[in-house]
Amino acid sequence: MSTLHAGYFSTGLDADPELAAAIAGELKRQQDGIELIASENLVSRCVLEAQGSVLTNKTVEGLPYGRYYGGAEFADAIEALAVKRATELFGCAFANVQPHSGSNANAGVYLGLLKLGDCILSMNTAAGGHISHGHPATLTGRDYRIVPYGVSRETEQIDMAEVRALALKERPRLIIVGGSAYPRSLDFSGFRAIADEVGAFLMVDMAHFAGLVAAGVYPHPFPHAHVVTSTTYKSLRGARGGLVLWNDPALTDRISYGIFPGVQGSVMMHAVAGKAACFGEALKPEFKAYNAAVIANARALAETLQQCGVRIVSGGTDSGLMLVDLAARGIDGSLAAKALEAAGIAVNKNLIPFDPNPPEAPSGLRLSANAGTARGFGVEEFVAIGQMIDRVLRAPKDEAVLASVLASVRAMAARFPIYTKGP
Repeated sequence: MSTLHAGYFSTGLDADPELAAAIAGELKRQQDGIELIASENLVSRCVLEAQGSVLTNKTVEGLPYGRYYGGAEFADAIEALAVKRATELFGCAFANVQPHSGSNANAGVYLGLLKLGDCILSMNTAAGGHISHGHPATLTGRDYRIVPYGVSRETEQIDMAEVRALALKERPRLIIVGGSAYPRSLDFSGFRAIADEVGAFLMVDMAHFAGLVAAGVYPHPFPHAHVVTSTTYKSLRGARGGLVLWNDPALTDRISYGIFPGVQGSVMMHAVAGKAACFGEALKPEFKAYNAAVIANARALAETLQQCGVRIVSGGTDSGLMLVDLAARGIDGSLAAKALEAAGIAVNKNLIPFDPNPPEAPSGLRLSANAGTARGFGVEEFVAIGQMIDRVLRAPKDEAVLASVLASVRAMAARFPIYTKGP
């Protein structure tokens, strides 16, 4: 008598209708709504199939061609392909594609390059930095001495003189550039000069603009950075996971061991396959056109909101994402995000620089053009989206307004269908 239930190798989600219904619901939500969350994007069917493949079954540890487990012939080939494509895409010598997330990528670098208690100079989360760069609620904030830098009250952009003064005073071992809610371009050469002056490593976390860098529409962190980390979704439009890039061979063992066995165990090979697929797509000419459109669409959205009387933090965007200040509308980001979701528009509430409100009910929203551009929206659509957002922000509790906007959202989404042949 078989120990397997009937259809174990042949029956799909039909065998679990409760789970299937939830996944189908998520598919319909994505198909019918407008996605403006900066940490999300819409992957290709190629990426979906690679990440949902039989590589889910394979366990490997170590680097390609030096594994601790047997049967790794094809896993080695796939990871080596992902590394080759990543280094070609970003013009660097070395890549590690194993991190399960951007936070894991960052943690592996810290462990590999630093000693516990070393000083890290990074952007304050209240000014747009990422929690993995030293928020006190994280292991990074516990294990290292974190010195935050912020932005100018006048420009809401990084003050390089302040960064240098902090670096000279605190003598960090690592300086981190990049964040999760900073919409402007970054002065990588200026940061490197400061790092060299104090003898620090310079790490760029390009999670939110990696695709723009790959497409040549945003400043490149190399050759200025000692090490670059990223996620592989967001503007890269690929599988969820992390990535580390560098050029100095002297850092190779330190970074590799920092990731494994430092902060994680076996490789998620199905995710690595998804990364290989997205890197391959990013090497195609169409990817540059996509990211150029992301910038154009984001600026169209920002300009439309400004014309509607909504303030955009720092006055605009260079990176495809933007922060909206809701103070003039007399509502907080939590209420605004819930109202927009009811109208079919997914956003996330977000702190703005010098926000007087708590993170649970901040003064801002974070918006991005990534996913909308991926499904084919252009400037005309993003102007219309800006106008729809304005309608909701003016009457966030008016159910008639929300219903009217929802109908407009669904009509727009229907003109740009996604995943029409199933999940």
